[in-house]
Amino acid sequence: MTVSAPEQPAPGTRTVAALRHLVAGTWTDGGGEELVDTNPARPAEVVARGRLAGDAELDAAVQGAVAAFPGWAATPFPARGEILTRTAAVLDANAPAWGEELAREEGKTLAEGVGEVRRAAEIFRFFATEGLRPVGEIYASPRPGEQIQLVHRPVGPVAVITPFNFPIAIPAWKIAPALAYGNTVVWKPATSVPLLAMRLAEALVEAGLPDGVASLVIGEGAIGGRLVEHPGISRVTFTGSTEVGRRVIERCGALARPVQTEMGGKNAAAVLSDADLELAVDQVVAGAFRSTGQKCTATSRVIVTEAVADEFVARLVARASALTVGDPTDASVQMGPLVSGAARDGVLAAVAAAAGRTGARLLAGGDAYTDDRAEGAFLPPTVVELAGDDELWREELFGPVLAVRRAATDKEALQLVNDSVFGLSAAVFTDNLQAVTTAMETVDVGILHINSETAGADPHVPFGGSKESGFGPKEQGRAAREFFTTTTTVYLKASRPLER
Repeated sequence: MTVSAPEQPAPGTRTVAALRHLVAGTWTDGGGEELVDTNPARPAEVVARGRLAGDAELDAAVQGAVAAFPGWAATPFPARGEILTRTAAVLDANAPAWGEELAREEGKTLAEGVGEVRRAAEIFRFFATEGLRPVGEIYASPRPGEQIQLVHRPVGPVAVITPFNFPIAIPAWKIAPALAYGNTVVWKPATSVPLLAMRLAEALVEAGLPDGVASLVIGEGAIGGRLVEHPGISRVTFTGSTEVGRRVIERCGALARPVQTEMGGKNAAAVLSDADLELAVDQVVAGAFRSTGQKCTATSRVIVTEAVADEFVARLVARASALTVGDPTDASVQMGPLVSGAARDGVLAAVAAAAGRTGARLLAGGDAYTDDRAEGAFLPPTVVELAGDDELWREELFGPVLAVRRAATDKEALQLVNDSVFGLSAAVFTDNLQAVTTAMETVDVGILHINSETAGADPHVPFGGSKESGFGPKEQGRAAREFFTTTTTVYLKASRPLER
């Protein structure tokens, strides 16, 4: 059924939004089961309501993307950029209202929610300017009268599958480059954050994106699986859990379909013997507990050299315990809830199991709240010191939990950073040039921070990990072109010399 465009909220309003799908340029109700989007801080509060997409909506969306592709690919690059620029303006204009909805829907603080919407705008502005940069390369030929050109061309309809934790920024850093380089998009977001997905689709429509160039289908995992396998899709870009990511990689491999995945992380911060401890504590706390630890780049492991361990751990525990936890729309709150009660319970169980094992010490948090936060998905900032290897050291929890280990020397501390199957991000706190050089040469991660938190990524530089944290080309910056375009090598030579 075709319906009108969704209504825009005013900042501070608490109405229940009506969820819609954008299918080949038309706002439609879904044909699937009811979807009720609730506030993890107050589970009884409904943020949005609608119906999930069914197979009919998915097929129509892909068909629309296939039909729209030739026209969009033929649109001049700067003209595509103008639409992305207008999308950024819509996002900026709605950041206060949509940022509050993000906080209510996903659980991050109001400041983080507004900041994320503005970050999405920044990403669209960056890729809007890609048409002003070189779009190919010219190489010398060993043969006279010939030129070799490398031409980048769009690849076709792209499937975009995104997680809950950055409901508008992660989609932006996939959709913006896909569109900028001339591709069409069919996007399936996480069902726990459908409202912000709809808001981004609204921004694209308001900016004048042609019908069918980007479609939004909100559906469960089965719809995502069908999207990955759909014959109309050319490539798949995925961010989510390692378990699901491996299945996506396997299926795309069987289909010989290019795939880009950003998966898990168990990011370490190494605090070396010469570190500025006040800076290290500030940055580790920010990296671990902003967004309630629900970041793929969050700091979840800390290695501290024994010489400064007692002082650092004492400061860390004091700072973590002092964080204000509560309703994320309250401007004074520093950490909101996890995305759901189930997520909270899973993290609590993992912490309790670790704390019960030999040598582990629970230093902060670790228990559910018993006050007015008990009904929400709240969990206090948690710090556990481990005596050695442990599941808490290896398994990604996606929550506000820090596992701490001591190292006898700075050298051992850097070695422990690599003690993980993941390799997304790491931080090293030191002013020792030799330690920095060693970290740059040996730490196996896609992103390395020196004296800053593990979280954070800028839109103009590559983003992605090594080992089990990622598969396929990196995201963001000019690296995005490697996935969202294909190349043709052209040997250009006149058939005869110019007559004079």
